[in-house]
Amino acid sequence: MMSDQPLPDVLERLERAEQLKLSGEHTEALVILEELLLEDPENVSALEEIADNELSLGRFARAETAAKRSVALDKDSYTGHYILGFLHSRNEDWAPAVLSLRTANRLKPNNAEILRCLGWALFTSGDERAQGIVTLERSLNLDNQSILTLCDLGVAYLQVQNFPKAKSLFLHALSIDPANIRAQECLDAVERLQKMASGKLKPETRVKAGKK
Repeated sequence: MMSDQPLPDVLERLERAEQLKLSGEHTEALVILEELLLEDPENVSALEEIADNELSLGRFARAETAAKRSVALDKDSYTGHYILGFLHSRNEDWAPAVLSLRTANRLKPNNAEILRCLGWALFTSGDERAQGIVTLERSLNLDNQSILTLCDLGVAYLQVQNFPKAKSLFLHALSIDPANIRAQECLDAVERLQKMASGKLKPETRVKAGKK
């Protein structure tokens, strides 16, 4: 079993895997991380990084297995709790999603991505919509260039029929990424709904939130 302080060689390999992940080379990162895990099956850092890379590759079952293992070994693994919360949200299992993401937020306060996912889960669960919007606003305050947060918050305001606020958020997203399909579709929806509200357009199919 590893000591609390990883050996320099282990740290270097973890750092190399992190750089590969950031450059989108997830398969190559996993080769290093799986080697580390073979050497030490209780390497929580390697498990967390495996879960993150598997998530990026869309291999959700593998990501969940690694995240569950990291949390079992270290109940304070905020990355493990975050990934489990994200996966619960993806499956629309809102109660466990909120529980996992609140735990991640407690362990790692003021993390924009954790707050974004928590805010979305709170809002979409239907039980704490106001708190969900407040939490998404906190996420946006920490990272006001996040397209995901701008769109999630915009959709939340759209659903509560605050059209001016929703429109401003989608316009901000498009100013950052003019080719963003979700932001453009949501902006079009705002404009349709505004016309419906003013009686200038007949009702059409209701807008749906973009994919996570």
